[in-house]
Amino acid sequence: MTRIATPVTRLLGVDLPIVQAGMSWASSSSALPLAVSNAGGLGVVAAGPMRLPDLDRVLTEVAAGTSRPWAVNLPLYRAGVDEVIELVLRHRPPVLIASQGGPRRYLERFHAIGTRCLHVVAGVSHALKAADAGVDGLVVVGAEAGGHPPPAMVTTSVLVRAVARAVDLPVVASGGIADGAGLAAVLALGAGAAQFGTRFLASAEASVHPAYKEAVVTAGVDGTRTVGHGLGVIRALDNDFTARMRALEESGAEEALRRKTFQAATLLDAALHGDVAEGKLEAGQSAGLVDAVLPAAEIVARIVREYRTARAGLPPIT
Repeated sequence: MTRIATPVTRLLGVDLPIVQAGMSWASSSSALPLAVSNAGGLGVVAAGPMRLPDLDRVLTEVAAGTSRPWAVNLPLYRAGVDEVIELVLRHRPPVLIASQGGPRRYLERFHAIGTRCLHVVAGVSHALKAADAGVDGLVVVGAEAGGHPPPAMVTTSVLVRAVARAVDLPVVASGGIADGAGLAAVLALGAGAAQFGTRFLASAEASVHPAYKEAVVTAGVDGTRTVGHGLGVIRALDNDFTARMRALEESGAEEALRRKTFQAATLLDAALHGDVAEGKLEAGQSAGLVDAVLPAAEIVARIVREYRTARAGLPPIT
């Protein structure tokens, strides 16, 4: 199997510095994580929206379906998180990727069973705190990312470089990366891997409605907007919902009306019901670089081929 050795691949025991983002609903099942892990990357189960029995079943399926490393993504703010942590511990995942909370809440227990722990950060100060807490590595999310971008809206290229300079830990770069050239770019910035979210959203195995995938494929690089400022900002594809939110925000509408409108739309409506007009079509700016729905293994193979081409195309020093 092809290998690209980096600090992240050595830490996690994977062959390729390709991490599939934990995306609510899209990877809240076993198909996508298994496909990515078996192709040499790191497949990630998104535990955020899952009921405990469903999560238990999916983790059992993933553990049985691969001998390769895999991960669970856990947002620490979710309801019943302590019960979720106990369930995940019983499955002994090789890797945990946690976000939206402090690392000390989970580190000791997962380290005790040999799990590698990555923490999602959105700034240098957060990275320093996570490093001080004892995490094994960081996922650094830039402004281009879909879902919940960093509050300060610093781009991936700047933020990854700043964190790599400030913290002596393996770094996974996330936000705006859809191909092998993007992987080469973030490795040059000091990251040891790239996290691909929107690219794997448009995969055959992603557990979302075909209309959602088609919306990703047809979007341009300017086809996303950030909305929900002051309410928990998200980056999503342009649709009727984002247009309505932008109009309210630009007109200075009262918070109660903005909140009502923001909460009336859901990711569930888009992901499971295919409501591409009124649902929250969370996706990153890299949607404009995604041109087809492909099997996840082919996406991994394509990223590797593009990475090889990007490296070969760099001019030599003379």
